[in-house]
Amino acid sequence: MRKELVTSEPYLFYKNLPFYYGWVVMPVATLGIIMSSPGQTFIISLFIEHFIADLTISRSLVSTLYSVATIAGSLALPYVGKQIDRRGSRLVMAMACAALGLACFYMGWVRSALMLAVGFVFLRMLGQGALGLVSKTIINLWWIRRRGTINGISGFLMATIGAGGVPILVAWLIEQNGWQITYMIFGAVLLVGFLPVSWLLIRDTPEAVGLQPDGEDVSKEEEEADILIEEHWTRYEAIRTSAFWLLALGLASIAMLSTGLFFHMVSIFKDNNLGTAEVALAFMPIAASMAIVNLVSGILADRIPVRFLLAFGLLCLSCCLILAQFLSNELLILIYGSLLGTTLGLHNTVNSVGWANYFGRLYLGSIVGLGATIIVVGSAIGPLPFGYARDLLGSYNTTLTISAAIPLLLALGNLLVLPPSRSHSG
Repeated sequence: MRKELVTSEPYLFYKNLPFYYGWVVMPVATLGIIMSSPGQTFIISLFIEHFIADLTISRSLVSTLYSVATIAGSLALPYVGKQIDRRGSRLVMAMACAALGLACFYMGWVRSALMLAVGFVFLRMLGQGALGLVSKTIINLWWIRRRGTINGISGFLMATIGAGGVPILVAWLIEQNGWQITYMIFGAVLLVGFLPVSWLLIRDTPEAVGLQPDGEDVSKEEEEADILIEEHWTRYEAIRTSAFWLLALGLASIAMLSTGLFFHMVSIFKDNNLGTAEVALAFMPIAASMAIVNLVSGILADRIPVRFLLAFGLLCLSCCLILAQFLSNELLILIYGSLLGTTLGLHNTVNSVGWANYFGRLYLGSIVGLGATIIVVGSAIGPLPFGYARDLLGSYNTTLTISAAIPLLLALGNLLVLPPSRSHSG
């Protein structure tokens, strides 16, 4: 099965390098994840107040447009995943990068709610969706035995540079140039900067340039015996396993409930008689623990089953949902932030590593595309039950308590159900 990943004749250039070319692919793919920021919630949130003021639309309308656009954009991800398998990750990355760049230029010309809705669809589909999806997939195609560690390094860079530095830069650009010009700057960076870099440096798979995953030397006898243990599942086969749905629903529940917590964080803290200063305090342990856990859990993913990491992340989230009702001092806020950051760090690692570890690389794009749709839909609907419960019941507590049971049950399921195998599939 591994031989089917070969798409061209070996290149002596790559074999003669003093290092494995995957060490070039990884930082470029990580940069691709960072460059997907225009379509990520943590960047779009910086523009929300400007949309409301300049387009004279309500906050509820913006929220509704964003949720609907997120779901609509996610529907394209299974198709994007198929194209990764059929046409190669290099071409799909270039197309996603170019399309996202054009979408950013379009956002610079938005003048109405309808135009904003269209822009939201393309930002979410191409940023959070296509470019993020293909960038993470590329890393998994180049690494197997050290996949967790490499994704841990990538996640750490994303947490520190992407989630840490990019929002500060974007906020400054908006203040200096306005939100329309800022979007056009995004578009220019994507089209003139990252697009040529990615096309020049990215290659589809190690086999496509005559290498082996992880840069290992594999003898002809080992290659013929396919000694590098890796089972390849089609998407149809994968969705017939319990492990696929426990992985997908576990990740989707984290996306859904953590998005709900973030979306309503100010209001949740206010119900606990806490102000914006305490909200800001919570983000410090969130960012720190997310970065550290990204790295540590990536290393652990090469040594222990990812279902254990997912189960622990789900348990942390369940604790977060309960603790959110009792935030009364700085210590509890720091614990809350650390638990939430740990959950997000584990989510990132498992989402990056789990699909490839379970189902192999040959049809990885198709499988990850479907999984990503499930996760994105979860994140899109996350704020809704919290908001409606607050309006109807006057408190988040009932919803927080009931919601805590969801990750608890999924954690138990992931602990009990073994990873997929040809000997015990389904």
